[in-house]
Amino acid sequence: MERRRRTSKRRLAVLLAGATVPALLVAGCSSGSGGSSGSDADGGKDSSAAAVPSATTTPPLAPARFATLPSSCRTVTKDTVSSLVPKAKHSGGTTTDTAGSGSTRSGCSWTGNGKDGFQYRWLAVSLERYDSSAQLGAADLQAHKRFTDEIAALEKASGTTATGVTGLGDEARSISGKATVAKVTSQNDTVVVRTGNVILIVEYNGAGLEGKKNPSAKSVQSDAERAAKDAVASVAAANA
Repeated sequence: MERRRRTSKRRLAVLLAGATVPALLVAGCSSGSGGSSGSDADGGKDSSAAAVPSATTTPPLAPARFATLPSSCRTVTKDTVSSLVPKAKHSGGTTTDTAGSGSTRSGCSWTGNGKDGFQYRWLAVSLERYDSSAQLGAADLQAHKRFTDEIAALEKASGTTATGVTGLGDEARSISGKATVAKVTSQNDTVVVRTGNVILIVEYNGAGLEGKKNPSAKSVQSDAERAAKDAVASVAAANA
């Protein structure tokens, strides 16, 4: 009887052990199948869907309005030169250009002592042109900075009077004053003009010699503005 009980217990243990193995196998297969499904789900994602940062682009600078400068000694008409500097030593003007600078900087001047030899007059025109560049910025803005810097420097001189000038280029200002050189006091006026990317500086001085009367500040300023208008027109004509 005791032997039968032991035999039955051994059979039961064997049966239970046999039943456990398939269950583990089934569980393992189920787990593997689930893992494979998850992997497939992840692998099914399109890697190209990831956002790719786009490179930022800087808008191009506006091109310069004027590409060239006029011949400096032709910026002022013959009639204006004849009126402002009667009996000029060189009616065609004396250039102050330097080699290779004509496209960005130029200048010309006229001088004379009038019809009676006792009315000194000096007229000078300087031109500066700026190009747009990534390092320095837009051409017009460079010219504007040059304009404000020049005005600030001129206004620092003692005894000067600055006034705005309308209808001349994009912005213009006149600075008048007096200067004494070799015991001769002259009435002077400087007109600074910005037209687009070009700066024009017109200087006009007048003095009576040997006790002769000086020209008035008003007349010198008016004549300087006349020359400046010629110069602005010449810049536009050179780029037409």
